[in-house]
Amino acid sequence: MTDNKKKDGYVQQTIEIFQGLTQGMGTTLVHLFRRKITEEYPEYKRPLPERTRARIILTRDPDGEERCVSCFLCAAACPVSCISMEGEEREDGRRWARWFRINFARCIYCGLCEEACPTLAIQLTPDFEFCDRDILNLVAEKEDLLVDHGGKNGEYNFYRYAGVTMVGDKGSHINEEEPVNLKKNLP
Repeated sequence: MTDNKKKDGYVQQTIEIFQGLTQGMGTTLVHLFRRKITEEYPEYKRPLPERTRARIILTRDPDGEERCVSCFLCAAACPVSCISMEGEEREDGRRWARWFRINFARCIYCGLCEEACPTLAIQLTPDFEFCDRDILNLVAEKEDLLVDHGGKNGEYNFYRYAGVTMVGDKGSHINEEEPVNLKKNLP
C-alpha cells in the first residue's frame, strides 16, 4: 500500500516537473518570435521628447547682446549649487556676467535654473551626449556656454520690457517723480 503511494507521489512530482519545464520553454519560444525591444545605442538614437532637459546654454537677445544680467536667481534656485558667477554693470546701466560657470559634474538637469531666469538667458537643450573621464573638464565657463542665438524664445529681449537701470540718482530719470520724503509725512 505504501509502495503504491510512493510511486504515485513520484509520478505526480515528475509530471509537475515536466509541466514547469514545458511552461518555461513555451515562454522562451514565444519571446523568440517577438520584435526586439533592445535599441542599439549609439547606432540608433531614440527621438527625444520636445521638452527634454540636458546641456545648459546661455543665449543672446535679438540685438546680439548677452541676455544674462547676473541676477543670481539661477544660482539661488540650483539645489546642488553648481552655478556660480560674478556680475558687473556697464556704463549704460546694463548688467552682465563678467564670468559664469556651471559644473556639469554636479548638475542634475532639474531645470530650476531655467525657470528662475527672468531674462531667458539660461536654457536647457536636448543635447545629452557629453561626458569625460576627467571631472574637471565638465566645468563649463561662459565662453563654452554662450551661443549666438536666442534659443527657445529668439525674439524676447528683457531690457525692452524691464528697461535699463538708472544711471543717476532717484528721481533723475525721464518722467520719474521725486522720491517721497517719509519724514515730512510724520506728525
